[in-house]
Amino acid sequence: MIIAEPLQIAIDELSKLPSIGKKTAQRLALHLLKSDKQTVEALVKSLVELKEKITFCRNCFNISTDELCDICKSAKRDRTMICVVEEASDIIAIEKTNEYNGLYHVLGGVLNPLANVTADKLKINELLPRIEKEGTKEIILALNPDAEGDTTALFIARLLKSYHVKVTRIARGLPIGGDLEFADEATIGRAFLGRIIVQ
Repeated sequence: MIIAEPLQIAIDELSKLPSIGKKTAQRLALHLLKSDKQTVEALVKSLVELKEKITFCRNCFNISTDELCDICKSAKRDRTMICVVEEASDIIAIEKTNEYNGLYHVLGGVLNPLANVTADKLKINELLPRIEKEGTKEIILALNPDAEGDTTALFIARLLKSYHVKVTRIARGLPIGGDLEFADEATIGRAFLGRIIVQ
């Protein structure tokens, strides 16, 4: 089937987005084609503004519209804790829980020698001066529980041994509503290691 060139270009561009295959890209392009002009223009405007108005916080590398993000600017945050995350999207997930009130530090990825991602390509060295400057007492490593996340957490923990700071890692285990029989051995093992006292 021959597809009109502008439609094909739109499908090709949309399929470059993460988690969007050719079929989904085609459905999205056709949906946009059927939408009124104002809807499409509003989408285009929002995408252009996303690129023009969003920057990264010079302190923690979170997404921001100013030099400092709202979290770094807030006087209500506990400045003695820094939670180290892989990407800014992890901050959004943690903030939704309302369980953490400290600061953050976005690495911009994790160590992955096979993909040529080394420590100098991450924001690890930028974390070190913050510890002394902000009087940090605890570094919380909130990295994904995979080989790269574990390697990065271990690397950072070793790097921080000479600093007088407590280094912790978020607990891992069974998700709420998860069944033991369907969980893998590593997850069950981590759940036992991260067990807490029942009051």
